[in-house]
Amino acid sequence: MTNHYYSKSPDTAHEYAHWDFELKGKLFHFTTDSNVFSKGTVDFGSRVLIDAFDVTDLPEGPLLDLGCGYGPIGLSLAHDTKRVVEMVDVNERALELAQTNAKQNKIENVEIHASYIYETLNHSAYAGILSNPPIRAGKQVVHEILVNAADLLLPGGTLTIVIQKKQGAPSAQKKMLETFGNAEIILKDRGYYIIQSVKEA
Repeated sequence: MTNHYYSKSPDTAHEYAHWDFELKGKLFHFTTDSNVFSKGTVDFGSRVLIDAFDVTDLPEGPLLDLGCGYGPIGLSLAHDTKRVVEMVDVNERALELAQTNAKQNKIENVEIHASYIYETLNHSAYAGILSNPPIRAGKQVVHEILVNAADLLLPGGTLTIVIQKKQGAPSAQKKMLETFGNAEIILKDRGYYIIQSVKEA
């Protein structure tokens, strides 16, 4: 069985799972399935990203969860920040799960739909873009996420990603530094780096 969580239309048999996980002080009820990323629990990288992200100094505006999967990052931040969170992915199965998870957790301030990277977005500018990027899709895809984020951020807005050191964190930080003129590692935990760039006003 192949397991490309970045495929548009997985055709493997469904293997639904239901479980609970606490994020940002709320107990979430998640439904997951085969061919989605980290179907058995909220992956450690996403947990670190969620805990590290802070909206305190961000401008007013929506957030974007790029590569949302079944929704842990976007749903937890929508609940915690009360902002509109747009959640996009290429994986249709993951998007259906994200919709299901939004409903069963009673989170309505989300916009969940298909988009390849930034191709089909609802807003022209964001206060923050977050991503646990699809490393297996290749460095070109990851760097496209990093470079093209700059044009979509409001002044003072941030791009925040999680990436393992061994899977290219130094390369990603270098690309973000080239693009934004800044790229701070705001947290390191068990080899996972949270890297953040701010769009200068």
